[in-house]
Amino acid sequence: MITNSMIKPTLRQTEYQGWEFGLFLHFGLRTFYEGYVDFDKRAMSTSEFNPVQLDCEQWIRTAKEAGMKYAVLTAKHHDGFSNWPSKYSSFTVAQSPWKEGAGDVVQEFVDACRKYDVRPGLYYSPFDGSADFYNQDAKAYDDYFVNQITELLGDYGDIDILWFDGCGSEDHEYDWPRIIGEIRRLQPNILIFNMGDPDFRWVGNEDGVAPIPCWNVTDATEFSILTEQKDALGEQIWLPAECDVQMRANWFYSDSDEHTVKSLDELMGLYYSSVGRGANLLLNIGPDREGLLPAKDTAQLQAMGEEIRRRFNNPIATIEHCSPNNTGWSYVAEKPHLIDHIVLQEDLTNGEHVRSFRIHVTTAKTARSITVYEGRNIGHKAIIRIPVIKARGVQLEIMDSEGVPSIREMEIYYVGETYASE
Repeated sequence: MITNSMIKPTLRQTEYQGWEFGLFLHFGLRTFYEGYVDFDKRAMSTSEFNPVQLDCEQWIRTAKEAGMKYAVLTAKHHDGFSNWPSKYSSFTVAQSPWKEGAGDVVQEFVDACRKYDVRPGLYYSPFDGSADFYNQDAKAYDDYFVNQITELLGDYGDIDILWFDGCGSEDHEYDWPRIIGEIRRLQPNILIFNMGDPDFRWVGNEDGVAPIPCWNVTDATEFSILTEQKDALGEQIWLPAECDVQMRANWFYSDSDEHTVKSLDELMGLYYSSVGRGANLLLNIGPDREGLLPAKDTAQLQAMGEEIRRRFNNPIATIEHCSPNNTGWSYVAEKPHLIDHIVLQEDLTNGEHVRSFRIHVTTAKTARSITVYEGRNIGHKAIIRIPVIKARGVQLEIMDSEGVPSIREMEIYYVGETYASE
């Protein structure tokens, strides 16, 4: 019998989980149509697409400064507008006035990612509202799908992520063996999100919150916000979760929702509820009609990056200061000090083994061991926040495991609460 602990990640999946934090960029023709929503019936004209100050380096430099390791751009959203000059569509940047039809947002995005050493990813909506044959001729649409994917994965060098959004595809049958075959042929190292032959999965909501527990092994994926139906995978496989969430109310830029930009308090809460539960966090900002990240969104992202660094760049102790024992690991302080966070990481190379654990604190005055936290999965990372305690030591006790657990990091922090919330 194969247990979950025997299922292992690929090297690329391990790398992906180590990236942790990425920037989602919803940008395209609908950026120029205020209030445009998914599957909107309003016709759009390519003549409106003209981001005269487009600066993908500003996008990616901001992501880099915030500590993000990857970025995902909407190469084509549900409306079908292609952010590159696709030869297989007349609904692209080539038909726009931007750069007299000679521009290519995908190229500028990928170039910026390479300049700042941020991993490039491309979002591609399998559903295409501009293709009138989508529901009439499945074979013709599969041809179109493969042709466009071949451009994206054949013309821009190495792409790390291909992000498939299932919205609109609920009742459509794609020739996945053919499509995935071409993707893997063109980019053997690419990571596919959630559909076809996925390497990582959607967490199941657009709130940025991973559930407790959030295991890395699953037998089904939730593929669309429009349905609660799941796609069965046929077997248990390693499929880490990603949380996608907006900086403000809309995915694409809007003039009317700046007041909804999330506070630093909420952003940090999302970080704890995603990265802190072993998932990746993909935080969206919609570039504006000039082609720039809006100032308020940028400021909040930078503040979030600074706060993450303030809290977690300088641990009081790491696993090098801890000792293994029969049930886990122990940290003994040279003298009592305040603590409020413990960060744990399991070595997932040979699978996920920990099924439940406890954190005990040895108190400063009476030197008693007191249980302060009980958890389920550790996974890639578990950020455990506790009320401030003056402690002589900390003990990690593995309560239940499948196989032999391996802890690769145990960090002790005193973070405090001295930060600006706006």
